[in-house]
Amino acid sequence: MKRREFARELIPHATRIGLLDDVTDPKAHPQRLEIESTGGRLAIKIVPAEVRTAADIGPAYEGLAAGGVEVVVVVVEQSSMLVLARKQIADAAAAKKLPTVYGYREDVEVGGLISYGVNLDWCFHRAAYYVDRILKGAKPSDLPVEFPTMLDLSVNLQTAKALGLEIAPSLLLRADRVLE
Repeated sequence: MKRREFARELIPHATRIGLLDDVTDPKAHPQRLEIESTGGRLAIKIVPAEVRTAADIGPAYEGLAAGGVEVVVVVVEQSSMLVLARKQIADAAAAKKLPTVYGYREDVEVGGLISYGVNLDWCFHRAAYYVDRILKGAKPSDLPVEFPTMLDLSVNLQTAKALGLEIAPSLLLRADRVLE
């Protein structure tokens, strides 16, 4: 998983990576299994922090910090709860001084450190295209299934500074967006 790779790039010698996981989202489990299996192959201990509601986020970060986690990955691909709690997650990460890798650039815009994932604006634009086609009489079954192909890498340098992190120039060069 690419976000785990970015976590390792941020903290190259990390041996304990936290995983913020919304266990109420059935789509998160396969992602968690993939991250855990990759971690095992790289001699990285994956430390899950399971949340069910936004109220669990602060205690989850407290547990991750107490467990000696060096960086956190948010499993957010489909969890609307975690998407809606993005500011709360960024605040909890900052309070515990834990570098965190997110799934969407909007997470970085509210104070998150780094994100890699689909461009939600593009997804919404494509959804509007499909709605337009259907309203004009197209049968939904005749429309092709599309998968997002635009991925964004965003970095927040203010957050990096607050965490005392130096972001590698190679990472900044690959970033689609750098907030200063």
